[in-house]
Amino acid sequence: MSNHKKSAARIIGASIGGILAATALAQSAIAFRNTITGEVLNFSDALPEGKDTPAVKEFMSTGKNPYNEDVSCLKQGEQIFLSACSGCHGHLAEGKIGPGLNDAYWTYPQNETDEGLFSTIYGGAQASMGPQYQNLQLDEMLKVMAWIRHLFKEAPEKATWLTDAQRKAFKPFGGHEELPENPAGKCQVKK
Repeated sequence: MSNHKKSAARIIGASIGGILAATALAQSAIAFRNTITGEVLNFSDALPEGKDTPAVKEFMSTGKNPYNEDVSCLKQGEQIFLSACSGCHGHLAEGKIGPGLNDAYWTYPQNETDEGLFSTIYGGAQASMGPQYQNLQLDEMLKVMAWIRHLFKEAPEKATWLTDAQRKAFKPFGGHEELPENPAGKCQVKK
């Protein structure tokens, strides 16, 4: 076999290997679905920034938000929530035009899971809840979700999205709190 044919065979082999690896990754990833239609969500429509953070990659493969109860992410999540969500859901997610998000009643029961809540934020729902994929980065959606989960005001046993360790340490939200400036964690701003 000539060197040219060997090179071509290596390129084809590498391409096939890359395609197989991408296919395996896609098959192991979660199929996030539109809350209303059940259609698989198309993440190619998402804003390009914040798409490939370690947290987004972890979330896309596990369906669990790595920012939940990470104090370093809560202040950022709060700021995003106040500017993008509170007009409809209230400043403490108590509900206004849109439903409350700080208790155990979910208009869409799948929102009890991080995967479901993310799908509703990304792809929208009924009434005024439009898709947010052109307004918020994927990483920002995870931070908003962490803030919403933090605002939960009921018993920790009902916070099914928390790990066992997080549930043991969880205290229902009691009202306004002062968050520390730039604490250590996944969202800590490096100086």
